[in-house]
Amino acid sequence: MSTPASSAPPVHRGWLTLSVMLATIMQAVDTTIANVALPHMQGSMGATQDQISWVLTSYIVASAICMPLTGFLAARWGRKRVFMASVVGFTITSMLCGAAQSLEQIVLFRLLQGVFGACLVPLSQSILLDAYPRERHGAAMALWGMGVMVGPILGPSMGGWLTEYYNWRWVFYINLPVGVLAWLGLAAFVPETELDPERRFDMLGFCLLCLGLGSLQMMLDRGHSLDWFASPEVVTEACLGALGMYLFVVHIYTQPKAFIDPDIFKDRNFSIGLLFIFIVGMILLTTMALLPPFLQTLMGYPVMDVGMLLAPRGIGTMLAMVVVGRLSGRVNARLLVLVGLVLTSTSLYWMTRFTTDVTSWDVVQTGILQGMGLGFLFVPLTALAFSTMPAAYRNDGTSLYSLVRNMGSSIGISAVISYLGSRTQINHAILSEHIHIGNWALQWGIEQGLHQIITPEGLSQLDAQVARQAAMLAFVQDFQAMMWLTLAAIPLLAFLQTPKLAKNA
Repeated sequence: MSTPASSAPPVHRGWLTLSVMLATIMQAVDTTIANVALPHMQGSMGATQDQISWVLTSYIVASAICMPLTGFLAARWGRKRVFMASVVGFTITSMLCGAAQSLEQIVLFRLLQGVFGACLVPLSQSILLDAYPRERHGAAMALWGMGVMVGPILGPSMGGWLTEYYNWRWVFYINLPVGVLAWLGLAAFVPETELDPERRFDMLGFCLLCLGLGSLQMMLDRGHSLDWFASPEVVTEACLGALGMYLFVVHIYTQPKAFIDPDIFKDRNFSIGLLFIFIVGMILLTTMALLPPFLQTLMGYPVMDVGMLLAPRGIGTMLAMVVVGRLSGRVNARLLVLVGLVLTSTSLYWMTRFTTDVTSWDVVQTGILQGMGLGFLFVPLTALAFSTMPAAYRNDGTSLYSLVRNMGSSIGISAVISYLGSRTQINHAILSEHIHIGNWALQWGIEQGLHQIITPEGLSQLDAQVARQAAMLAFVQDFQAMMWLTLAAIPLLAFLQTPKLAKNA
């Protein structure tokens, strides 16, 4: 169990918040900023599509494995020291990624970047929770949420712009000024916490968690390209992941000083919050994973335009978080979460009405609405999850919270991409059954000279149109599945306890 943070209020709370937010944004942006630069990296490194994907996989796996270490490291060496060391390590490894001359180098440096970046988001959250009184936790989480949620949304746009007008290496070099400013602010304004020299490192528990998380992340990242359980590699990773997680759960409930204190899960708000944030993680990044291929491949938008169409989503999120920050402590937090769920599900319903004739304005409108929904959802949910948690558990709690959100994103992305592929094939087969001479629409097209069924070229063009409509329908079905998932989360609100509102409400 973590030692409680220093109770002395920070003298420069505004500067502390700014410094912490710089580190948070730097890490959050890096979760997606490299995605759009992958084709350029692939050409520069002479790598195959499968090989260059390790640039993303190495970062995700390393971050997932090391994130649960946050509580132990902060307890033994102090939260400020760990945070500052993480910022330094993350900045240096970012520079090394930009300077990499081979595939092996960039994969190694991305892995180290994931190791150092794992602590940044959990520690930034726990620092802000300690810096602000409990009645202002909602406002603090609104500030923190801007970095955590807007970062991944703006990452592709920033990455596309830097790659297009400069070089893919600037995707990593951009972290240098941010990292330096964050380190200076942390050194000057963040107080150190008390140490817990008696806390021992549970090596067996950590190894079991590494086995479970690492294997699960590998399975999720590699499964789609390897046809899932038709591949012996994916089957092996699934078995190892399930075995590791099972043994880890048994271990923490049977050992007196386990890697994670199981008493943390007795906090009902925190446990329900973990389930909730898992769903939020799925919604947040799965939409971001679906829209680029939808706009680029299906609708024919260039990369830069795709980034511009996705950017308003972040604007909607920031607007919502400003509103939520002002309403925090005055309005029932569960009501704000409900508003977020309704707005998000409404935007997803709107997206189920998309066709191949959808306009860019439709994409922007749904993006703003969904961004606002996630903003209303994320901030009060985070405040509720930690509203009843003792301060001693915050470092461990924030690391688990971030880990579960990331796992939700990984599982969600794998699920929707796999579902997209399977539904495209099924839709193509169903639509193809209707392509026969008795179809009046086909007859009309032939009469108008739009279709030909007597030449190979005409049949090829007709098949391309069927494939495009099958893919369009598959995207709509993915949006619909996410809409139902969002609505299914509403009953969980009944299990969350609401903290008392501010007296001046």
